[in-house]
Amino acid sequence: MHQAALLRQALKDSHKYGWQIEDNVQHNWEIMRKSIQDYIGSLNWNYRVSLMENDVEYENGFGEFVEAHKIKSTNPRGRVKYFTAETFLIATGERPRYPGIPGDKEYCITSDDLFSLPYCPGKTLVVGASYVALECAGFLAGLGLDVSVMVRSILLRGFDQEIADKIGEHMEDHGVNFIKNCVPTKIEQIEAGEPGRLKVTSQATDGSETVEEYNTVLLAIGRDACTRKIGLDIPGVKINEKTGKIPVNDKEQTNVPYIYGIGDVLEDKLELTPVAIQAGCLLARRLYGGSNVKCDYVNVPTTVFTPLEYGSCGLSEEKAIAKYGAENVEVYHSYFWPLEWTVPARDNNKCYAKVICHIKDNERVVGFHVLSPNAGEITQGFAVAMKCGLSKEQLDSTIGIHPVCAEIFTTLTVTKRSGGNVLQGGC
Repeated sequence: MHQAALLRQALKDSHKYGWQIEDNVQHNWEIMRKSIQDYIGSLNWNYRVSLMENDVEYENGFGEFVEAHKIKSTNPRGRVKYFTAETFLIATGERPRYPGIPGDKEYCITSDDLFSLPYCPGKTLVVGASYVALECAGFLAGLGLDVSVMVRSILLRGFDQEIADKIGEHMEDHGVNFIKNCVPTKIEQIEAGEPGRLKVTSQATDGSETVEEYNTVLLAIGRDACTRKIGLDIPGVKINEKTGKIPVNDKEQTNVPYIYGIGDVLEDKLELTPVAIQAGCLLARRLYGGSNVKCDYVNVPTTVFTPLEYGSCGLSEEKAIAKYGAENVEVYHSYFWPLEWTVPARDNNKCYAKVICHIKDNERVVGFHVLSPNAGEITQGFAVAMKCGLSKEQLDSTIGIHPVCAEIFTTLTVTKRSGGNVLQGGC
């Protein structure tokens, strides 16, 4: 869906490159949805085949502990099976959270629903400020829909806040309406349909109340760990009572030695699929392959697929300062203008690069951040360098590839401390 939105922007840009495309090009939601669902279906099938080829028994059922070393599995038809094991792995993930207001479950959708939604959502209110909220709002707006985002406090909590603010500004510049310091209090249906019409009552932090109509309300206020109904109290696994998350040690081991946890259910760990995959592979090797390699939860590359993509690895500026002290942190930064954006003459000084260095450790790069097209492709390579102990000197001594976005990281000279100008006049 993000790619679908990028293609609309590419159609606009194409005029300046000589392509004569009619301005009234229309988007067909159903074709996009079917293509996406067909692809997801093929992935699911391939995973099941892979399990069989590797002699893994797949049991489609709801699992819950009934004894210390025994679980019950109930399949969709109600058939019950029991399994015993020496070792257990909890990897149940999370499900979208609802705010607990009138009309939320009756009339709202979540990101889980959006990707299979059988109709175009129309005028949409996205509630939340997480990467899920901003990604969904971004591609819906990119498809040409009227989109508002209702934010209770800050954007992208846990990410670098300077970057988060720049993402919000870019989205506003491209038509997304932000309703800040506000929460919904009631959702009412005015008219059923696909989409229908909903009346949303919301309240600002100053106590004022507003009412607005939308076709669709998408809730993206976070996700809850699926740990409360699987009988973890029977073997005695401790969970955070507030969040449902499971505390583990650096080997992903719970307080019950033979029970481990992986992925989004873990407390204070990144909620990213590749992190869960890596941690799971390393755990299997430690348990059964003689390895002692643990998962690195710090130098994790990730990308937020907002209209202007945000790639990051390592520490945010806030966390670096908290860890090392402001006097021991040097931040090199610059704006830049992708060559492909210069011909259509759009979005100059919106892309941004920042590396955060630990001065006392030979200016080792401890944080990498980029706002750019293809930010994920850029970040993946630099993440490898960071795993190898990348320093600012090594960045400076690397020859850049001209004219690509990643080149900017080989020419960063201005520090935040200096207050020097970082605006760019050309590519």
